[in-house]
Amino acid sequence: MKNDWIGWLATAVFMTSYVSKSPAMLRRIQALASCLWLTYGIMIHSVPMIVANALVAAVALYSSFNAAKSSRPV
Repeated sequence: MKNDWIGWLATAVFMTSYVSKSPAMLRRIQALASCLWLTYGIMIHSVPMIVANALVAAVALYSSFNAAKSSRPV
């Protein structure tokens, strides 16, 4: 129960992504939240949570940089 604070923090960070105006920033905030959920998964020894959030964080970061690249003026 003492590790629950990281889960609540991850939830709060994820919620803030919905106020982002930039798709790239939204994905980066969601990647940060996934990293926090990944940390929580490690703390509670939950392999499905670890794997799922590692994948989500990787895809969110990858797509955030692709979105930022494609929105740059040429």
